[in-house]
Amino acid sequence: MEMINDFIKSDIFIIIVAIINILLLILYFCNLTKLKKINKNYKRFMKKLGNGNNIDEMLQKYINRVEEISEDNEKIIDFYKQLDKRVSLCIQKTGMIRYSAFKDTGSDLSFALALLNEKNDGVLLNGIYSREMSNIYAKQVEEGKVKSKLTEEEKQALDIALNVTSQT
Repeated sequence: MEMINDFIKSDIFIIIVAIINILLLILYFCNLTKLKKINKNYKRFMKKLGNGNNIDEMLQKYINRVEEISEDNEKIIDFYKQLDKRVSLCIQKTGMIRYSAFKDTGSDLSFALALLNEKNDGVLLNGIYSREMSNIYAKQVEEGKVKSKLTEEEKQALDIALNVTSQT
C-alpha cells in the first residue's frame, strides 16, 4: 500500500495523468469536429431529401397538423355522441294502416298511424274520415304500450311500428 502511495505522489504519475488528459482533450476535439461534419452532412441530406426544403421543418409542420386533426376528431366524436343521444329520441319507427271507417265512404281514407322513437315511445294517431267530417285522435305510447283501448287498426299500426328494426 505504501508503494502505491509513493507512486501516486511521484512526478511520473503526474506526467502520466497529464498525458492521459491531453489525449482525452485531443479525442474530444476530434469528436467535436466529426460531430460538426456529421451535422453538416445531415442538414445537407435533409435538404436534398426534402427537394430544397428542410425535411425536419416539414415533419414538424406535419406533426402539428396531425395534432390539430386529432383535436378536431375528438370534437367530432363528442358531437357524434351528443347527436346519437338526440337521434334516439327522434321518430325512427312508423306503422300505418289505411281503412274505410264507414261503409258509405268509397275509399280507404281513414288511417291509423304509429310514430315511435328508439325506446318505443311516441304517439298513435287515428284519423277517421266520413262524408260530413274528419276527426283525428291521438294516444300516447310508452315503451310500446298504450293505456287506453285500441281499435283493430290501431293495434295493426302499432305492431308494424314495433316490428321495425332500427338502422344503426
